[in-house]
Amino acid sequence: MMKNIYIGEVAPSPLGPIWVGLSERGLLAVEIQASRDAFCAHLLRKFPGARVIIDQDRTAQAVQQIGEYLSGERRSFDLSIDWSVMTAFQEQALRVTLAIPYGQVTTYGEIARQIGRPRAARAVGRAEATNPIPLVVPCHRVLGKDGGLHGYGAPGGVKTKAWLLQLEGK
Repeated sequence: MMKNIYIGEVAPSPLGPIWVGLSERGLLAVEIQASRDAFCAHLLRKFPGARVIIDQDRTAQAVQQIGEYLSGERRSFDLSIDWSVMTAFQEQALRVTLAIPYGQVTTYGEIARQIGRPRAARAVGRAEATNPIPLVVPCHRVLGKDGGLHGYGAPGGVKTKAWLLQLEGK
C-alpha cells in the first residue's frame, strides 16, 4: 500500500496547471490542466488509504524539469519513476516510450515489435492512453502507423499532442 504521495505544481505552464505526484520510489503521476482538488481526488481513488501531502520541496526537481521542458530549455528528464504503479505490459511499453529521443517519433506497432508482441499495437495504444506520467514518458511521440496523431489522453487531446511535437521541432 502506498503511504504518502507528495504533490507539487508546475506553474506557470503553457498547458495550464500541471501537478506532479511522487512516492518514495519516484514520480508516479503527472496531471495536465487539473485543479489541486481534482488531482488529489484522482490520487486517492487510485491509491486508497494514501496520504496526499503538498510538498514543493520534495517535488521541486520534477516541477523544475517539466517547466524547463515546456519552455524549450530541456530535452530529457533525469527523474526516478515509480514503475510499480503500472501493469507489467504498460511498464514494458512505457519504458520503450521513455527511450524515444527528443524530437523523434515512433509508432504503436514499432513499440509492440520492440517488446516482442508484434500484434499488440492496440494494446500499446491503450498503455500509452493511460500513461500516468505524460510529458516525462513522452507518449506524445507515438503515432499511428499512417504517421497521424491518433489521440492524446491529456486535456486538449490531439491539439496538445501536436503542440508538444511542435515544441520539439517535429
